[in-house]
Amino acid sequence: MSKPSPARYRTTNWSSYNDALRRRGSLLVWFDREMVWLAPRDGRHGRPPVFSNAAIQFCLSIKVLFRLPLRQAAGMVASLLQMAGLDWPVPDYSTLCRRQKSLTVQIPYRRAEGPLNLLVDSTGIKFLGDGEWQARKHGVQGRRQWRKVHLAMDTETSDIRAVEFTPSRDGDSPILPELLDQIPAEEKIGTVTADGAYDSRRCHTAIVE
Repeated sequence: MSKPSPARYRTTNWSSYNDALRRRGSLLVWFDREMVWLAPRDGRHGRPPVFSNAAIQFCLSIKVLFRLPLRQAAGMVASLLQMAGLDWPVPDYSTLCRRQKSLTVQIPYRRAEGPLNLLVDSTGIKFLGDGEWQARKHGVQGRRQWRKVHLAMDTETSDIRAVEFTPSRDGDSPILPELLDQIPAEEKIGTVTADGAYDSRRCHTAIVE
């Protein structure tokens, strides 16, 4: 039986195709003018911080997003504020370096309408040992070690809502109650979807509760 020839697609809408490629390189940054940029006075003794945690987190996000050193990240934030017409001061690199050590990062998630539908599974991460190609070519040189990552994802928004790390010897079903405990109590869970590794009485009880 002959192998079928691969399908060939011909682009006919070149104008819209080129516009779509150009839009991929566009950059749009939104600033909330009601954002608390300067740290409020908390009444404690000592010199209070000048910038809020939200301002530090924004500068560090720009640093990570564009892979910039701290000085260049501060310069880029200053340019963005100037283009936005905001006269907010910018933290210097020493302030960013000092505050990032104790900053508690808050990552907002997109809340879908209706009950939360969770998709639960686990995967392995190898942190010690030879890679697959090296082990196949030269043999296993040492014992490889793994860690398990348990994830609970919102099927509507694809956001990771809960995560747990365990040794590779731990099973999947005992971790499901801990994943569900990370969901706020006031948020209603509609369904929990998982494979056969979670088909146990413990998991069923945790899901029903």
